[in-house]
Amino acid sequence: MEQNLAEQAYTGLFPGKENPYDLELVYTGRLKQYGGNVSLRGSYMEFKLSKKWRQISPEIQLGLIQELMLKLLKQKRQSMYIDLYNNFIKSLHIAIPKTKTDPQLEESFNRVNDRYFVGLVERPNLRWGQFSTRTFGTYDFKTDMITVSTVFKDTDIKYLDYIMYHETLHKQRKFFKSGTKTYYHDARFKRLESVFENGAQIEKELGRVVAKEQAKAAFRFREAKPRKRGFFDWF
Repeated sequence: MEQNLAEQAYTGLFPGKENPYDLELVYTGRLKQYGGNVSLRGSYMEFKLSKKWRQISPEIQLGLIQELMLKLLKQKRQSMYIDLYNNFIKSLHIAIPKTKTDPQLEESFNRVNDRYFVGLVERPNLRWGQFSTRTFGTYDFKTDMITVSTVFKDTDIKYLDYIMYHETLHKQRKFFKSGTKTYYHDARFKRLESVFENGAQIEKELGRVVAKEQAKAAFRFREAKPRKRGFFDWF
């Protein structure tokens, strides 16, 4: 059955065309929930899906496999299964348990939700990520999780709220597809993003704020690092 799904995916995308690939589908516990990837070595094409997908209908799985296949082969095609898969991902947040949170992040989400979304957005899972100076925040549709860089733990709350607003917009707005491309920051998204109070000014300040926090972190690291003993340290 697992092998047939991969073969059905190819046949559905390329009807009447002989399949030149040795296709294999594997379910694994090593991927995050509802994750999936594809690799090609010679003519061997392997799809790896999270074990969570076993519970989901074959039609939706077909859409995921077809989408992965098209990205790998750089082809532009569409199918009703891909539409089913994308609609499933857009609605997935409803069924995902909200078990992860953090008091500081939850306060930020509540401020943003009340002011800009009239309190209508369901709280997602919330967590601090790494001390990243490049990726300030992310929203994962498959885990309904907003992750924020710990850079913003000790900054003015307006910076944290700005990041939270951006990621909450992703949860609310979702995405749209055109061919093989997925669009997250379309023109409407950018218009809505500009609604945040003093957002343009905050955007300009983020680089300076991040650089300041990075310098503070580097200083703390140097202070915590054991100092080599010199001659006079022994007496």
